[in-house]
Amino acid sequence: MRPLFRIILLLACTIIGSAAYAQRDSIDRPAIITDTLDWRYGHSPRKASILSAVLPGAGQVYNRKYWKVPIVIGGLGVSYAFIRENNSQYQRYKDAYLALTDNDPGTVDEFEGRFSAQSVLNVADTYRKWRDLSYIAIGAVYILNIVDASVDAHFVRFDVGRDLGLNVGPSLPLAAQGTAGLSFSLAFR
Repeated sequence: MRPLFRIILLLACTIIGSAAYAQRDSIDRPAIITDTLDWRYGHSPRKASILSAVLPGAGQVYNRKYWKVPIVIGGLGVSYAFIRENNSQYQRYKDAYLALTDNDPGTVDEFEGRFSAQSVLNVADTYRKWRDLSYIAIGAVYILNIVDASVDAHFVRFDVGRDLGLNVGPSLPLAAQGTAGLSFSLAFR
């Protein structure tokens, strides 16, 4: 399939899926009545996970953690670039190996016989391993994207107020003995 067709298909599925999910979500779940119109009360970790699974980075946008989107897109982009580069090099060395071992004097490899068939095969295997690791990396970034959106959505209502502090000062018992020391204490205001 052509890359443009894949992108259009992915966007169409995303729009249709999110519209269907939004309708179902508004019908099944009762409205939350609150004194404030804070966005956190209607926040759904499941929706954040589904959005991230359908379109990487969408769950982070839903969680209002916009700064994480370039990290997700960058991780996927770098992994994809490594896949492309390692696959092209693997194909290059594989073709050279096949030209060296086909027992046809008319075919000449790209390296014009400067390297043995075994060394070309070793390099091809190395690029194949790197390509396969790049596939694992893109899968790991994709899964971490979903996990991050889900965990972040679960903690969206977690209150980290300004009433928690850390105080650092001299340790009085140690100072009374004539030695230097620090004292750490948590303060709840």
